[in-house]
Amino acid sequence: MINLSQLLIPLLWAGMTAGISFIEAPLKFRAPGITIPLGLGIGRLVFRALNKVEWIFYSLWTVPWFITQHTIPFIPLLIGMILLLQTFWWLPHLDKRASLIRQGQTPQGRSLHIYYASAEVLKFFLLVAYGCIYTLNHKI
Repeated sequence: MINLSQLLIPLLWAGMTAGISFIEAPLKFRAPGITIPLGLGIGRLVFRALNKVEWIFYSLWTVPWFITQHTIPFIPLLIGMILLLQTFWWLPHLDKRASLIRQGQTPQGRSLHIYYASAEVLKFFLLVAYGCIYTLNHKI
């Protein structure tokens, strides 16, 4: 039986990830009048909001499996692990660095931005792959 939410949620989520992480995030720093501190402030708001929406999507996508089958397939499970890392490790770290930069200070240590960005790319491809696999398995 085809469950359209199992197809639409990951593909909508992939589209949001592409639009925000791959288009909006880098382009905002090229806009006239946008300084690095201002761009970081905007990015902080946007990525916090995106993270909340992602948790809503993840819940709507995976809770039905867990209720009916008491398990979650591998790809959604992997995406959940990425979300956990982003929510509880990388975003708080990046928020602290952005706050220091916005205050005119120089953060110490290495930024975890490359890990966050790499996870966004991986999450995008996993969401698209899941959509393709679901489509093929259900002959949509």
